[in-house]
Amino acid sequence: MLDQQEIRALLKDLESDRVERKASASDKRSIKETICSFANDLPGHGKPGVIFVGADDRGNLTGLSVTDELLKLLANLCGDGSILPKPTAEVDTLQTEDGELAYLLIHPFASPPARFDGRTCVRIGPTTVVASPEDERRLNERRRSSDIPFEMQESPGASLDDVDTEFFQKDYLPLAVADDVLRQNQRSLAQKMTSLRLLSTSGRPTNACLLVMGRDPLRFIPGAYIQFLRIDGSKLTDPIKDEKLISGRLDEVMREIDVVLRLNISTAVRIEGTTTEHRTPDYPLEALRQLARNAVMHRSYEATNAPARIYWFSDRVEIINPGGLFGQVKKENFGKGITDYRNPVVAEAMKTLGFVQRFGMGIPLARKALQENGNPEPVFAFEPVYFGVTLRSRE
Repeated sequence: MLDQQEIRALLKDLESDRVERKASASDKRSIKETICSFANDLPGHGKPGVIFVGADDRGNLTGLSVTDELLKLLANLCGDGSILPKPTAEVDTLQTEDGELAYLLIHPFASPPARFDGRTCVRIGPTTVVASPEDERRLNERRRSSDIPFEMQESPGASLDDVDTEFFQKDYLPLAVADDVLRQNQRSLAQKMTSLRLLSTSGRPTNACLLVMGRDPLRFIPGAYIQFLRIDGSKLTDPIKDEKLISGRLDEVMREIDVVLRLNISTAVRIEGTTTEHRTPDYPLEALRQLARNAVMHRSYEATNAPARIYWFSDRVEIINPGGLFGQVKKENFGKGITDYRNPVVAEAMKTLGFVQRFGMGIPLARKALQENGNPEPVFAFEPVYFGVTLRSRE
């Protein structure tokens, strides 16, 4: 964290691999490229980079009005999913003798590289460029297993034979990396997977790799499945009508969850007159889908054999996942757009595969769908070792 005095000093300093100035926020793409390059921190400063918005190349203020809308726009540049994994950033206003301007403080990513629109951006002096293979090699070497999340650690005993490499090359890679980069790419399969944090620097599959595209994730991560129960009653001891264990490659799991949820929704049909038909589900599919995907994305896979669980009772649906709230997400700010990721590579893969449109919107979208369908507000359970949500059926 930089204090205001340090930030003012950077404003008057020359543009460098830690400082960028923009007269306005009109060129969003250029700002995103710089955000990505600061997150990658190729020079290895280990300090945040700063993007000043409302200053010229010499650090003079341009008279840009710093409004709440501007600050919100800048925050959204980091969280709209075009930069993966999502960078850690702070947005604020800087008061100077000549007036005020906005700034973005971008923290270095612990396990680079980060990508913007499928391209690894890095800072070379005051210029943002696309990383060369040597630049990516340097970024990959930054990772240290003791300092990275469980999902980015290599999985003991796993090899490339345990990974669906055909799926990676034909389906995942074209979605994760820009076309022009792929056309120029002479890297080996292992190099490509390492740059996407799917292999460790020693060449072994990471836990995230097995979750996203493993042939049998349960062999290495015992809790990597969803347990679905349809219960004929309101108590867990009531008879079970249906039971499923959902596991496999991440995209297969997401699609099977959608099918199971859709099949279990009951729809009431009301006829008005002779031709008008009104169909109302007891639960909106979008709310169930968003909450189930959140459970897969945010759950803890480390030191637990417990699955994520979807229990469908006669009067409610309970979705529960191992692991409490993570990082900067607290009970007080939960569901208000604040995001943090226990599993950043899994989150990136869900965005890449199209199961997430924008980070931080799952809970708001679920709430909106429930309200529009006439369901009660969801009830959340915040516990140290698990997170749960209960949805009540529409009357």
